[in-house]
Amino acid sequence: MRLEEITADNVGAALALRVRPDQERFVSPVVKSLAEAYAQPRTAWPRLVYDGDEPVGFVMAFFDVRFDPDDPGDRLRSGLWRLNIAEGRQGRGYGTFAVRAVCEEIRRRGRSRLVTVTWGEGEGGPEPFYLRLGFRRTGETLGDEVVGELNLDA
Repeated sequence: MRLEEITADNVGAALALRVRPDQERFVSPVVKSLAEAYAQPRTAWPRLVYDGDEPVGFVMAFFDVRFDPDDPGDRLRSGLWRLNIAEGRQGRGYGTFAVRAVCEEIRRRGRSRLVTVTWGEGEGGPEPFYLRLGFRRTGETLGDEVVGELNLDA
């Protein structure tokens, strides 16, 4: 497994990735993620997840973001912005690989030891996945999503 930068050669494959229909309410489509990455190139880090030559997922990290820029007490955060593993490819370790790769990139860049992620709540949602990876609820919310953090030093 590996992550690859989104390029003119693989953007079509990225746009073709779809999660299961029952998961669409929990994660934005790749096209929205790529638009956000284009608008925020210093913040966003979009990558395709490959198994061999086959794209099986999409992950996007963020670096040095304040959730509330108007709050001087809000700290800079880095973490997982999006994770889309293709329908029919889930449960094979691709999501875990992508999250760990984001954690390594955060570490490589010398960012915070806390990795942040948000998720929507509801049956079939991603919370059990993130909790299994060691993320813990912070008690915060961002919009209607739960904020979780993983301590890289733990």
